[in-house]
Amino acid sequence: MIEFSHVYMRYPSGFEALKDIDLTIPDGSFVAIIGRSGAGKSTLIRTINKLYDTSEGSIVVDGTKVEELRGASLRRFRRKVGMIFQSFNLITRTTVLRNVLTAFVPDIPWWRALLGVFTKQERMAALGSLDKVGILDKAYVRCDQLSGGQQQRVALARSLTVSPQIILADEPVASLDPVTARQVMDDFRRINQEMSITVLINIHHVDLALEYCDHVLGVRAGEVVYDGPSGQVTQDVLDAIYGKKEEA
Repeated sequence: MIEFSHVYMRYPSGFEALKDIDLTIPDGSFVAIIGRSGAGKSTLIRTINKLYDTSEGSIVVDGTKVEELRGASLRRFRRKVGMIFQSFNLITRTTVLRNVLTAFVPDIPWWRALLGVFTKQERMAALGSLDKVGILDKAYVRCDQLSGGQQQRVALARSLTVSPQIILADEPVASLDPVTARQVMDDFRRINQEMSITVLINIHHVDLALEYCDHVLGVRAGEVVYDGPSGQVTQDVLDAIYGKKEEA
């Protein structure tokens, strides 16, 4: 369970990116975070694994107070929280398998990481993750030879390799064509349903958010203005999140 309690995030300039966020995300949820660019969606996601520090309030993930984590304890916590970015964050000039195996680097001796030495168990786990997202046949292909959708699947496989409890995805389909975006969303939904992994997706595509996700958080100017089932999102709700057309 992820719990936000009166969370604020302020930049040194005084700008409030998040304002009094108070919400609960149950285990196993598939949540879309929607809103205009600059509304605070990415900031909200990135406070969960402490990529961004909060200014006030508390975030508790499965009993762990995120704001108190430092050093080794923060690194251990992040092992349970997979993070996927729009830009994929892959080493494009090496193979798919090598990229997925980097998930183990924080937990292995420095010399193994330097030499690229991985155990049979680690390799089997990486190959299993590639199979789960349907690109096992690409294991020995260089990432720069893959399509954007395939690269995003590599990033997803890398997150799955260490058995996360939560996956955070920051605009994972923004740079993909409509058909590929749906394929990637299919992967997220299957992982959520079959592996009971909590998934939070920051997404611009409202139609995909409402079709695939069971819960929606609507963010406007740093505040959560809607927190409820996707099936209850009406035009009035969208107006509250995005503003009416005359406000645009």
